[in-house]
Amino acid sequence: MTRTSGANGGGQQGSGKLPRKRFYRARAHSNPLSDSHFPIPISPDDVDLSQHYPRYFPADKGEHGDGDGDAEAPRIRFADVGCGFGGLLVGLSPLFPDKLMIGMELRDKVTEYVKERVLALRASNPGQYDNISVVRTNSMKYIPNYFGKAQLSKMFFLFPDPHFKEKNHRRRVISMHLLDEYAYVMEAGGIIYTITDVEELGIWMRTCLEKHPLFEAVPEEEIKVDPVVKLLSSATEEGQKVARNGGQTFQAIFRRISLQEE
Repeated sequence: MTRTSGANGGGQQGSGKLPRKRFYRARAHSNPLSDSHFPIPISPDDVDLSQHYPRYFPADKGEHGDGDGDAEAPRIRFADVGCGFGGLLVGLSPLFPDKLMIGMELRDKVTEYVKERVLALRASNPGQYDNISVVRTNSMKYIPNYFGKAQLSKMFFLFPDPHFKEKNHRRRVISMHLLDEYAYVMEAGGIIYTITDVEELGIWMRTCLEKHPLFEAVPEEEIKVDPVVKLLSSATEEGQKVARNGGQTFQAIFRRISLQEE
């Protein structure tokens, strides 16, 4: 199995001391179309989950961990694309303690910060935060390398790079062709959450989702009772910054639907 570096080992493991962001300075965004060098699994079966979730996949127990050999192994169900410093993952973990979730981040120093943050939280809160991890990867290129068909029930795209220039719109993480890939890895009924403080980008993301035949808007009455929604603007560093400055946010929350020919 390919060892995709996750929140298991190294750094401050076991210390319970949270890392300091000032030691993990990085650019606000990275160019997703440039080539980066990091391990990429050949297929979802090649992802070494023991590196990310050692409680569920002890390295010496094989893929099915210490449970019944005939039981189905747990799978990653939530993906936070461009997870930043991991605030959403930390907020989601206690809300869905039985769901494995992963953050996908392109910037290496930010990824290292999230790894250390998860390890510190696990050490200081035994039995908690074992269901979250992070991987350094380019989700615009390698989503199918990590997730199988209909694997995910939730995907998050919080405050993505707006790429203002028209020539750079192809770098946006929400587009018609990328929605094809997201639809492939999402189960019918799964939900995709997007939020931004840039109105033009908010319109762009909503328009793409409205046009795509495999997504439909989640009704407002469902959004109001969804416990995840309030985290979209409060859990991340970017969302907190927007709130402090009194900024406006624009959400687009859509459900993956099924077509008969699928």
